[in-house]
Amino acid sequence: MSSFQSFSFAGKKALVRVDFNVPLNEQFQITDDTRMRATVKTINKILQDGGSVILMSHLGRPKDGPTNKYSLKHVVAHLSELLDGKEVQFADDCIGADAVNKAAALQAGQVLLLENLRFYKEEEKGDTAFAEKLAKLGDVYVNDAFGTAHRAHASTAIIAQFFSKENRTFGFLMEAEVVSAEKVLHESQKPFTAIIGGAKVSDKILIIENLLERATDIIIGGGMAYTFFKAQGGSIGTSICEDDRMPLALEILAKAKAKGVNIHLPMDNIITTAFSNDTERKNCESMSIPDGWMGLDIGEQSRAKFKEVILASKTVLWNGPMGVFEMSNFQGGTKAIAEAVAEATEKGAFSLVGGGDSVSAVNQFGFNDKVSYVSTGGGALLEYFEGKILPGIAAIKGEGA
Repeated sequence: MSSFQSFSFAGKKALVRVDFNVPLNEQFQITDDTRMRATVKTINKILQDGGSVILMSHLGRPKDGPTNKYSLKHVVAHLSELLDGKEVQFADDCIGADAVNKAAALQAGQVLLLENLRFYKEEEKGDTAFAEKLAKLGDVYVNDAFGTAHRAHASTAIIAQFFSKENRTFGFLMEAEVVSAEKVLHESQKPFTAIIGGAKVSDKILIIENLLERATDIIIGGGMAYTFFKAQGGSIGTSICEDDRMPLALEILAKAKAKGVNIHLPMDNIITTAFSNDTERKNCESMSIPDGWMGLDIGEQSRAKFKEVILASKTVLWNGPMGVFEMSNFQGGTKAIAEAVAEATEKGAFSLVGGGDSVSAVNQFGFNDKVSYVSTGGGALLEYFEGKILPGIAAIKGEGA
């Protein structure tokens, strides 16, 4: 594996796995191009070196082969715009005659986008023969799709075996993702605060357990906090709760205490009578939510306490919102966390934001350039912090290969 910056692509056809799995509206217009913009630097470096680029990606979850709804042809025009008007050729298949012929004819400085990989079931099955057909299209393999690094699919992991170690590499995006994640997980400066939000304890149990070995402080917010309150004998009204996970919540608290890790749960919450932006709301102590009321955000005291913890930190990981931030009346807690993480970053902390909802929140509140790194990988980042080996990373590095 070579470092991407030092690799020369002159005269080479680079087969680049990107993550163009972008949301499209009913008119097939892209509603969020973050993932596409993130790969532009990688594409431009290859072209500037005198190489050509063959891009492969998936889009959505097509079940029955090729369909217009999931065709990558819908992103061609916008990709051309992002590349300053450069023509982007399109192959109506990823391994068929059109792909083979267009890849063979590709000249230095040109870009070719292949049709959706998932139109073939072999992609998700990690089929070796399918991976080999893809591999034959290029001279060098570049993985720049961190968002799919946790999948052992043909184009993300299996394909690497058909390229020598010198001819497979991460792109700029993948390198930055891996460096940022490793910095937090293995080289974190203390105090290290992990902010874990979201609805369910069951979704975050592995990441919390792994962080108990590394973090000094763990802030738990969002819907999952109510499982902890109820487990400790609190009244939570009609708030979301996983009753079957209450013993697990108590186990986490006991493990944290034994390891000297500070767990910070909200002291107060913004509560309401229905899951709606327009109902009556009030501030309430977390353990004493009345019947018929539910918590949808953290309260003022919690925001102040969490801010204090975050500002004292040298490393911050944020995964998951503090409440239902999509509703304007319940976004205050998540916004307060975003502001605190930005302030801590300004004071010199390293901050990594990852996981779909916290990334959306940071973008929504305009803080994406005020934190150290915003990850494009939701599931991939989660699995990395759960301590799992990601197939897409291992394949490039040659681990276990």
